[in-house]
Amino acid sequence: MDTHDPSVPPHSQSAVAADEPHSRANPRTSARPRAYGVTHENTRHTTRFTVIGNHLAQYPELSGLAIGLAVHIQSLPTGAPVDIKTLANRFPEGPTRIAAALRELETHGYLRRTRERTETGRIVTRTVSCNQPGRHRDAPEAEPPRPPTRRAATAPQQKPERRRALPAVPKPVYSSPALLQTATEVLAGLRRTDPRLLLSATDAEHLAPGVAAWLERDLTPTAVRHALTSDLPAEPLRRPAALLAHRLTAQLPPLPPFRAPEPPPPVRHPLRNCDTCDRGYRGPDPHNCQGCASTKQLSGTVSAPEAAPAG
Repeated sequence: MDTHDPSVPPHSQSAVAADEPHSRANPRTSARPRAYGVTHENTRHTTRFTVIGNHLAQYPELSGLAIGLAVHIQSLPTGAPVDIKTLANRFPEGPTRIAAALRELETHGYLRRTRERTETGRIVTRTVSCNQPGRHRDAPEAEPPRPPTRRAATAPQQKPERRRALPAVPKPVYSSPALLQTATEVLAGLRRTDPRLLLSATDAEHLAPGVAAWLERDLTPTAVRHALTSDLPAEPLRRPAALLAHRLTAQLPPLPPFRAPEPPPPVRHPLRNCDTCDRGYRGPDPHNCQGCASTKQLSGTVSAPEAAPAG
């Protein structure tokens, strides 16, 4: 059984084993398609197409919903409505997820939304879609963001940059829980005027003393809200909390002038009859008028009716 018979023909190798050395030596020359990855079957478009950059389609910091909304918005004609309600009716995602995706596009420059007042006084939102962020408004040419390459993915990861601290804000002279609560409500309502002013709880806690310092200077919450939201830059706000901290410090109004407390009104005593001279008077002494009381205090003697008779 263990003897090798040289007359037996060698066993035939399988096709996979036979091709394995050739495929391993030069995998590009193998005619067999790969069993992994995507295979494109492209047809050239001649009508109804939109050119989308790979920097958007492969942007690593955008969610799939944000990329899809950006592609949809860039395919629409000028003047088409792209508000949150219209997009929520068009797609199965709700208004909350669509609003978050639009904020992503604003953060990375693919969308700009500004509030403008029309000739009739109505406030409307103007939306601008940018297919290449950084190329608008005569800005110098800058390369669009590129997705990370395979070499960059294998490179050692760097530590994320530590967030810079917010600038200091003014402090109120007399702080109270009610005043800080009103200041926090003012900050929470800023996003209703401008969606870019959406603040975190940490940012609101840092800015609340500065708003309280404005409120104690006889300003109403509406006046403070107008001062913080008016004349904002049109481009996306990278750090809205830092901008608000700067405004709270640079535009702090002066304290109101000191007002001395008014003196209390004079005390009006009832009308009485003096026990000594029997004249009517008004004074603090319940028995003698001011003249008789002064005479008794200086003489130190009793009046004539109270003197003892001579013996």
